[in-house]
Amino acid sequence: MKIGIFDSGIGGLSVLHQAMIIMPEADYIFYADVDNVPYGEKTKEEVRKLVDHAVGFLVDKGCQAIVLACNTATSAAISYLREKYKLPIIGIEPAVKPAVEHIHESGKRVMVVSTPVTAKGEKLKKLVDKYDNKHIVDVVALPKLVRFAQDDDFDSSDVTDYLKSEFAPYNLNDYSELVLGCTHFNYFKDSFSKLFPDDLEMVDGNTGVSNNLKNTVVKKGIFKEEDKGKKGTVEYYYSDRKMESEAEMKHIKKLHERLERMRQI
Repeated sequence: MKIGIFDSGIGGLSVLHQAMIIMPEADYIFYADVDNVPYGEKTKEEVRKLVDHAVGFLVDKGCQAIVLACNTATSAAISYLREKYKLPIIGIEPAVKPAVEHIHESGKRVMVVSTPVTAKGEKLKKLVDKYDNKHIVDVVALPKLVRFAQDDDFDSSDVTDYLKSEFAPYNLNDYSELVLGCTHFNYFKDSFSKLFPDDLEMVDGNTGVSNNLKNTVVKKGIFKEEDKGKKGTVEYYYSDRKMESEAEMKHIKKLHERLERMRQI
């Protein structure tokens, strides 16, 4: 059972990290298109072309199901990809529904942070229109945060100053739910928590997409009974280049360790 997980950069490692917890039996191929990140500042057509190449690469590697661990890629390309390829392709979307449901009668608001492409996309607009009947959702684009993540700059004063600047028009005490609408943003949970009230709940789509992946591969017969209890493998590719040197693997391990710490927040 071979599963492909794609992202524009290292953000998708947060989806891989969760998938490995839920389904450790699978062999994973993780593809980060680091040569072309960030996607959130490109046109929809540019994104679709890049994602098509990456998915084709994963199909050629024998993947039986593919996760687009990138909200921007899902928004721009998933319909096209599902028409072109015959294997299951699972997308990710901002967790607007659970965030709105968690508000109940508290009188607080929901903030969705994402890339510009996701923020302006029809997919997010439809999600908000469907679940935000009380008009309590605000969407904020944070384009520079992806660049910070790719530079391993997660909690510096530059990150804090950038977030303070982008959030300046909002009273952060009004929010009790923060939807992380970009997988890169999972690296910054500690920075977000310093700026918002103590009762803030951060919601991402990683658990939902990982559960969807498992349900899909079971339903499609890709996951077999004899796979249970096995220990899977992971291969990492950065824009078609396999990561296997000691330095490269050490860096990836460090990113997984940070994601595990952020998962506890």
